[in-house]
Amino acid sequence: MRKLLFFICLISIAITKAQELNCTVSVIAQQTGNDNNVVFRTLERQLNEFVNNTTWTEKSFGQQERINCSMVINVLQYNNDSFSATLQVSSSRPVYNSTYSTPIYNYNDKTFNFQYLEFQNLVYNANQFESNLISVLAFHVYMILGMDADSFALNGGSDYFKQAMIIANYSQQLNGQGWKLEDGQQSRFALIDNLMSPTFEGIRESMYNYHRKGLDIMSEDPKEAKLQISNVLNNLLKIHSVRPNSFLMRVFFDAKADEIMDILSGGPTINVAETLNTLNKIAPMHSQKWRNITY
Repeated sequence: MRKLLFFICLISIAITKAQELNCTVSVIAQQTGNDNNVVFRTLERQLNEFVNNTTWTEKSFGQQERINCSMVINVLQYNNDSFSATLQVSSSRPVYNSTYSTPIYNYNDKTFNFQYLEFQNLVYNANQFESNLISVLAFHVYMILGMDADSFALNGGSDYFKQAMIIANYSQQLNGQGWKLEDGQQSRFALIDNLMSPTFEGIRESMYNYHRKGLDIMSEDPKEAKLQISNVLNNLLKIHSVRPNSFLMRVFFDAKADEIMDILSGGPTINVAETLNTLNKIAPMHSQKWRNITY
C-alpha cells in the first residue's frame, strides 16, 4: 500500500511539473442575449482544463514557476456550433526580490471565430491542424511562453515563437481570419512574423534589458534600474526610425504603458526629458499617460 501511495505521489509531482501555466479562462456571453446557456459554462470549464493541463513544452515547471495569465473570450454571437468572439490575452511574471508582478503580454485578438460542440474533445497537435479554437488558444499559449522567456534570457523565447509560427502556417488552411498576410498589420500572422523578423530584434533585446537589467534590480538599486529602463525606451527610437508605428511596438506598449508611467514618475529622480520625447514619438497612442508623468 505504501509503495502504491508513493507511486501516486510521484505521478502527481510529475504532472505538476509538466504544467507551465496558471491560466484563468473566462467565457463571457452577455452580448448574445443568452449568457445563461449551459454551453458557455461547459466551454469555459473545458478550456480551463485544456490550457492548464496540456503539456506545452519539454521543460519542467515547479508550482511556483507557472506563468500567471488569463484569457477572456467575449462571445458576440453564436448559431448552433458556430461562435463569433474576441479574445483578450494577458500574462505577467514576478519581479526579482519583490511581490510585484509585471505585465508581459497583452493582446486583444479581435477575429476569433470557431466551432464548438458541447463536450467535444479538445486535443492539441503540435504539427497538425485540429480546429480554429485549438489553434488560436495554442498560438497565444506559445506567445505567452515566448514573451515570458524573452524577459528572462536574451532571445530565450525563440523556440516558442517558432512553434507559434508553425501553428500560424498550418492554420492557414482554414478560412478563419488572422492567419494570413492579407489579414492586416494587426493580425496573429503579423505579430509572429514581426517577432521572427531581424528588423525587430531590438524589441526582443529590449524585453530582456527592461526586465533583467531594469526591473529585476529595482529592489537593490532603484536609481540604476530606472536609468536602465529609460535607456531601453530611448533605444526603441532606432527601431521606430526604421519601421514607424509598427504593430510589435504597439503590443509592447499595450502591456507596459501604465507601468512605464509609474516608474518614470516615482522613485529616485533622473532626467527623463529625452525619454518623454521618445515616448511621444514611438507610442503616441499613450500620450495621455506620458503627460501624467511627473519628475
